[in-house]
Amino acid sequence: MVSIVVPAHNAEVTLARALDCLLDQEIVDWEAIIVDDASTDRTPAIIAGYVEHDARFRTLSSCAYSAAGARNSGISTARGHWLMFLDADDWVDASFLAKMLATLKTAPDAVAAYCGSRRVMPDGEPTPSSISTEVAIQPFETFARRCAIRTHALLVDRETIVELGGFDVSLRTCEDWDLWQRLARLGKNWVMVDEPLAFYRASLNSLSRNSTQMLVDAEIVIARGFSHDPRVKHPASAHANGAIDANGGTAFEALAWFALWNAASDCGCGSRSIDPQSLRALPAGRKWAREIARVAVDGLMAGSLSVPEQLAARWDRFGGSLTELIIELGKVWNNPVAARRVQYQLEQMLLDVDDLAAPRRLARTLGLRVDARNPTSTELPEGIDQIYAYLMMDGQIEAVVQFGVLGTVTTDHWIELILDVVPPERLSDSSARLARRSPLPQKGAGADASNMVAAEALLSTAGRGPDPDSHFGKLAQLAAEALELVRSSAEPAEPPAAPRRARTKDRNDRTAFWNSYFATEDPWNYGSLYEQEKYQRQLEILPAGPIGRALELACAEGHFTRQLAPRVGHLTATDISAIAIERAGARCSDQPNVEFGVLDFAADTLPGEMDLIFCSEVLYYLDDLAELRRIAKKFAEALAPGGSFISAHAFVLRDNVERTGFDWNTFGAQAISETLAATEGLVLEQSIQTELYRIDRFRRLSPDDLATEPRIDRVPIRAPIEIGVARNIVWGGARALRRDVARSERRQRIPVLMYHSVADEGPAALARFRLTPAAFASQMAWLRANGFHAIGSEQLEQSIANRHPFVGRPVLITFDDGFQNFADHAWPTLRANDLTAEVFLVTDLVGESAQWDADSGPPTQLMDAGTVRRLAAEGAFFGSHLATHRAIDDLSSSDLAAELLRSRMFIERWTGRPTTAFAAPFSVTDRRLGRLAKECGYRIGFGGRHGPADLDCDPIDLPRIEIRGDRSLDDFVATVEAVLE
Repeated sequence: MVSIVVPAHNAEVTLARALDCLLDQEIVDWEAIIVDDASTDRTPAIIAGYVEHDARFRTLSSCAYSAAGARNSGISTARGHWLMFLDADDWVDASFLAKMLATLKTAPDAVAAYCGSRRVMPDGEPTPSSISTEVAIQPFETFARRCAIRTHALLVDRETIVELGGFDVSLRTCEDWDLWQRLARLGKNWVMVDEPLAFYRASLNSLSRNSTQMLVDAEIVIARGFSHDPRVKHPASAHANGAIDANGGTAFEALAWFALWNAASDCGCGSRSIDPQSLRALPAGRKWAREIARVAVDGLMAGSLSVPEQLAARWDRFGGSLTELIIELGKVWNNPVAARRVQYQLEQMLLDVDDLAAPRRLARTLGLRVDARNPTSTELPEGIDQIYAYLMMDGQIEAVVQFGVLGTVTTDHWIELILDVVPPERLSDSSARLARRSPLPQKGAGADASNMVAAEALLSTAGRGPDPDSHFGKLAQLAAEALELVRSSAEPAEPPAAPRRARTKDRNDRTAFWNSYFATEDPWNYGSLYEQEKYQRQLEILPAGPIGRALELACAEGHFTRQLAPRVGHLTATDISAIAIERAGARCSDQPNVEFGVLDFAADTLPGEMDLIFCSEVLYYLDDLAELRRIAKKFAEALAPGGSFISAHAFVLRDNVERTGFDWNTFGAQAISETLAATEGLVLEQSIQTELYRIDRFRRLSPDDLATEPRIDRVPIRAPIEIGVARNIVWGGARALRRDVARSERRQRIPVLMYHSVADEGPAALARFRLTPAAFASQMAWLRANGFHAIGSEQLEQSIANRHPFVGRPVLITFDDGFQNFADHAWPTLRANDLTAEVFLVTDLVGESAQWDADSGPPTQLMDAGTVRRLAAEGAFFGSHLATHRAIDDLSSSDLAAELLRSRMFIERWTGRPTTAFAAPFSVTDRRLGRLAKECGYRIGFGGRHGPADLDCDPIDLPRIEIRGDRSLDDFVATVEAVLE
């Protein structure tokens, strides 16, 4: 049986509703003990009527003059297993007892069951359902900090309540919270019914509106929760000494949260009795802004007796005092930016549930309806910097827009916005009229279509004299100021890179193909230590004894020719390119035993009776193995009997994908060596082999020669490998080749990887955001070995815009902040793996340090402008991380626009390339960002969403996948492979 205790004091207006809800219960096994607490109205007569008609009702008289005392009187005579406490102005759903008991039956060890509740305002409007799921998880830690359940929203074990001593009559308020806290300290199970079955009547006479007394009593209850409570004789060992700070915040924080609710309630009822200093312990961090706003809205509802849908319309009643409270909170924090963040969140919550039947002017946001077919200009009230609007058609909401605004929203501005978000077919006849009225480019007018106004366009518009008080007039002024700042900067502008002369791709015209290579002198960096070491080993493999006549095929610009000439009697050096031969002749002009000539060894006749032929690093360029076999026969025929043929070529993955090799679309050293060895008359005598290349010496057998076992020397590469070579190498072999997956794979989504720092050491608090150079190198090597290729954000945006599936395995690698360790560690690794990355710079701090991380340890050095210019010239991409690294919701709309413009213009000055992408600092965005970014010249944005980017993404709000420094290579592989599935 359930015993229901109903304290009643002068409750003639509401008591019948409370008692009727008991008669409506689906379960009949209950008793109700109605405690008349010194009523002077008709309450006793009402009670008598119910007692007379239903034996389940009993009555007691009390002079406790408190709900706690009256409830204790009821407890003393209760006979049921379970207790329920129902105040005389509240009620429960007809299924309350049945559902609560059914849930308790499933958990025999439970000491209590609780459900959700709704507050009902005097006009009958209910608030949304509220339920604290954490009570079922950690009841004591929850009740140590707050009262998470309505008094009548639970059933509790009667014997346990009696053992605990019932309600504390010394508390005028919070007595229920105190009892639930003691009950939870026992460590027993609480079960939840996730439905709003309890209804609480809000009224002007509610004790919860006495914020001063509430705060006094709450301080007592919270203090008890964080210490030993002698009233609980047998607490759970984990709770014997009170709550643990790590499980949900300190006692000071708990009291501050309760003070916030009461302060907001005071604002709602037109009083201010809470000292803002009592809010000092509230967390000012960004992640708490929405929770602070939520608690404030809940207090505001209680104080103003309003449901959420009514709050914005009633802003004039309490908006001033509430805004003042938030400003005071910022002063207490010494952080007005954090307070403004709370203000934005609170106003967002109010307008999200409002019908905007009339304009709603809040502190920073203007909410209104706009006729989508006939918009009119909107003046901007003082202090407003964002608009929340319903675009209306035929009396219905067609679209909801929210955007940052700097000045008057003109009719043209509304038209541009409407054409961007409302489908043309919905506008029907109006669309053409609106399009004619819009001064902005429409869809189909180019890459920067109807939803973007670049900063240059703003500047030119400013020159035509727009309304300086309009949004775009203000934006143009900011653009002009940013441009002037950039022009006055001491940093020199980076001129656009001179276009490189394109190499012809027509390999059928071999002469033109090779002349295009040699259009630039020294195209392979012949003087590098790597090439010179290779030359030295080719000289080491020369046959013993004098060499009379030698032929060098593909001598290029004569670098090796000059080293070979002193080792032979006469050297004929040839190349298909006359340009190369001219340079080679000049380089070797002091070598009298060398003659030069233009020769296409694939097509032309070779001079014969040669004692030595050299042919290095060129046979890859033949059409196929059949042509290689034909030419190998020519080589053998051009040698004198006993003559030597020396070939130096790199290993290529196409020959053997399982070993280290160059990722070229051709055969390599293995196929070349096997073909030469299979050529009649040639036999391998010696081979010098490294991990990257092999140098072979073949001999043309004389009629009476016998082939001997070749000598194989395996040697290490000691010279450093320059980036132009390294980027084509896949160390350890490949699991997939780029060209193969490009032919066979098309996909709808790709991984966009987000990194921050690459360093061996740094603050422990930032370990999540820091990879060691070795870990980063392992990840990039894995990408390279598995056929991934890097793209830039513009390529991603173009694929989305054109709905083109992604070819092969593209990956977009991004770095936030622009740390110097990107240049020192990450960039060399990326280049060595033939990958690139996009770095988002904090432009006001370029060359300085990451002061935003100062609380975690010594700030990390940032790249300077010179480093940015160098890396941009080497192929890195750069975008904006705004100017100051302040979060988006820390900035007013005007400051946000100024940072977007200023950062973009500085990056363009440093790189000499258009800047179209940004990444939001701290991955924090709000609804103003996307549109304002477009208006400032951006097309691509990365915000706070996590996951792969697909063809359905909005390019201005793309997701990324954070790559954490505290995860393994296996975790990285699993993350990336999940995108491929």
